[in-house]
Amino acid sequence: MRTYRTFCGVIAATICSCLLVNGCSSGQSSATPGDTTCDGTIEGPAPTYITVWFHTGQPSERQTLGRQVAAFNAAQRQVQVKLIDIPEAGYAAQVRSAAATGNLPDVLDFDGPHLYNYAWTGKLKPLDSCFARSPGLRADLLPSIVRQGMYAGRMYGIGTFDSGLGLYVHPSILRRLGVRIPIGVNDAWTASEFTAMLHKLRNAGYRQPLDLQVTDATLAQAPEWWSYGFAPVVWSAGGDLINRSTYRTAQGVLNSPSVIQALTVMQSWFRDGLVNPNVATSFASGQAPISWVGHWMYGSYHKAFPHDLQIVPLPRFGAQPSSGMGSWQWGITSNAMDGDAAWRFLSYLLQPAQVLQMSNANGSIPATLGAVRLSPAFAPGGPEHIYVQQLQDGIARPRPQTPAYPAISLAFATALARIRQGEDVRQALDTAVRQIDANLAANRYYPASSP
Repeated sequence: MRTYRTFCGVIAATICSCLLVNGCSSGQSSATPGDTTCDGTIEGPAPTYITVWFHTGQPSERQTLGRQVAAFNAAQRQVQVKLIDIPEAGYAAQVRSAAATGNLPDVLDFDGPHLYNYAWTGKLKPLDSCFARSPGLRADLLPSIVRQGMYAGRMYGIGTFDSGLGLYVHPSILRRLGVRIPIGVNDAWTASEFTAMLHKLRNAGYRQPLDLQVTDATLAQAPEWWSYGFAPVVWSAGGDLINRSTYRTAQGVLNSPSVIQALTVMQSWFRDGLVNPNVATSFASGQAPISWVGHWMYGSYHKAFPHDLQIVPLPRFGAQPSSGMGSWQWGITSNAMDGDAAWRFLSYLLQPAQVLQMSNANGSIPATLGAVRLSPAFAPGGPEHIYVQQLQDGIARPRPQTPAYPAISLAFATALARIRQGEDVRQALDTAVRQIDANLAANRYYPASSP
C-alpha cells in the first residue's frame, strides 16, 4: 500500500530549511542561450559512467528501477549507470551535504516542490537543450509533467509519473440512497451537495462516513498531506496559497471571503463528527463510504471492493473542481560532466514501456501519453482515467512554484490543523498570511537570481 507519508517524499523533513527564491514559470521553453547541458555528443571513450541517486521509497519502486538500470546497462555499452540508494528519511540532508562538498551525483531524483530551490541554488542544469534533441519525447509528455518541471522559464526536472486526487465511493450505497453519482470531471458535487450527502449517509447508519486521511498526528507526521490534499479546496473556491502573479504576498488570495467560506464548510464536517479518524481502515473496512485520497490507494481499495468502487472528482467550492498534481522527478546536476550521457539514461526511463513498468509498480499516473494508451487502468475507459483527464484539462494544479513553498505549505497546514480543532477560520487564515508574508519579506521577496 502506498501511504501519503511515502508519496509526499522528503519535503516534510526539510520544511524549514528550503526557504529560497521566486522567479518561477510554468510556460513552454526551448533551448536558451547558455544552456549547454546537452550538445548531442557523449564525450570520451566508451563506456561513460554516470552515478544516479534514488530515494528508497516503496520496495516495488526500488526493485523496478534496479531492473531498469540493469536492462539499460546490458542493452548498450556507451553509458553505464551506477545506482545508489539513499534512505528517504535523510535524503534531503544528504543532498544538501553533497552539494556543499561538491559531491552531487550526475543524476538526482527529488520530490517535486524541491525543484525550485535546487535550480535556484545551482544544483541542477537546465534540460531544454536535451529536449531540443528529443522533440518527440517532449510532445509525448503530459502537460502537467512539463508544467511542474519548469523554473524561471526553463525546464529543470522530468518525472516518469504524476499524481492526482479524487473521491473513492461505493456506487451501490449511493444509488440505494438516491444520491446522484458524478459522471466526469465537470460533473462534481457542489460543496452543499457533498455535505448533504454526508448527513444522508450518517442517517443511513454510517456514523462517520468521510475519510480525509487526517488524524491528530497528521500535522507532525505528514504535514504535506494537508497542503497537497486540501489546497484544491482553496483553488476551487477561487483562491490560492500565494498570489502567483507576483509571489510577494498571500494577502487577499489565501484569506479571501470565498476561501473562508469554503474552509468553513470543511470545518463543519469535523465539527459535526462526519470525518472518520481511522485513516488506515475506515474505507477498506466499510466504515466510511467516501475516501478523499489519491491514486496510490486504488490498488488496495480495488482489492477490497473489486465490483463496487468508483473514482469521482473532489467536490467543487466554486465554478469548477480542482485537484493536486506533482510527484518525484529526475534532474541532471551541476556536477554532471556529460549531460548527454545522463540524458541517454533519462530518455530511456521515459520510453512508454519503461514508464508503464514504474506506473504498474507504484500505482502512479504514467507521465507520457504513449504509456497512458498502454495502461488498462489509465487509458480512456479505464477506472483511473479521471486522473489523466484532470492533468490534461487543467483541473489539477501544481503547488506554488517557488522555493519558498515549504514555508507556505507549513503555514497553510498549520492553519488547517487549527481549523480542524475549531479555531475561527478567518483568524487561522489571517495568521497563515502573516507568517507567509513575513517569510517573504525576510527573504527579500526571493530575488530572481542567486545572491
